[in-house]
Amino acid sequence: MEILITATAVLSAAVHVLIFYWESVAWTRPAVWKRFGLPSQQDAETTSALAYNQGFYNLFLAIGTLLGVILYAVGLVGAGLAIGLFSVGSMVAAALVLVTSGRGRIRSALVQATFPLLTIVLVLVQLATTTG
Repeated sequence: MEILITATAVLSAAVHVLIFYWESVAWTRPAVWKRFGLPSQQDAETTSALAYNQGFYNLFLAIGTLLGVILYAVGLVGAGLAIGLFSVGSMVAAALVLVTSGRGRIRSALVQATFPLLTIVLVLVQLATTTG
């Protein structure tokens, strides 16, 4: 079970590092801004500062998730679970907020939330089977 939890947590982080790259590094490239539904290069330029900032939020969530994995792996189980679950929980919460911004964002929200939600479910299952 711990291997699955680690894998889904690391995949959660990887997705959010990719999102960081798109938003903070490659935002003004047509392939990227079109992926995010922007209609023009001018719109990408106009929103680049916002995207840059938002990308770093995604990076910090990824770092928190990886820190949780590392702390758990070195035996700091409580700290690892707390930081890791907070980070993946924030990813799921952000995906829910994304859905509220429009029905056209459901696919993106699913990409953003699937691995973090799996991580949470697997941790809860593990806790239930080891403490119950």
